[in-house]
Amino acid sequence: MSIQHDIKTSRDDLRSVSSLVGDAMSQFAKLFQNEIDLAKAELVDNAEKLVAALGLIVAAGVLVIPAVVMLLFALAAALIAAGWSPAASCLVAAIVAAAISGGMFAVGLNRLKSQGLAPLETLRQLQKDKNTVKGMVR
Repeated sequence: MSIQHDIKTSRDDLRSVSSLVGDAMSQFAKLFQNEIDLAKAELVDNAEKLVAALGLIVAAGVLVIPAVVMLLFALAAALIAAGWSPAASCLVAAIVAAAISGGMFAVGLNRLKSQGLAPLETLRQLQKDKNTVKGMVR
C-alpha cells in the first residue's frame, strides 16, 4: 500500500509542477505583452513630444521672420539717424539677426535633446521584470 500511495503522490506532484510551470509561462507571456504595450505607449508619447518640439522650431522660424526684419530695419534706421554709416548700420543689424537666430536654434536643439527619446520607463520596467523572473526560477 505504501508504494501505491507514493506513486499516487508523485503523480499529483508531477501535475502540480506542470501546472505551476504552465501558469508561470502564461503569466510570463502576459507580462511580456504588457511590456510591449508599455513600450508602444511610451514611444508614441515621445514621438508626440518630438513632433511638438519640431513644430515649435518651425513655427518660430516662420513667425519671427517678419518681426525680425522690421526690427532690423528699425535698428539700421536708428543707427543711421545716430550718425553711423549705412553699411555699418546694416552690419550691426545683421549681427543682431544672427544672434537671435542662433539663440532660437539652440533652444530648439535643447528641447529635442531634453526629450530623451528612449523609452526609459519601459527599460526600467523590463529590468524589474527580468529580476522577478530570475527570482522565480531560483
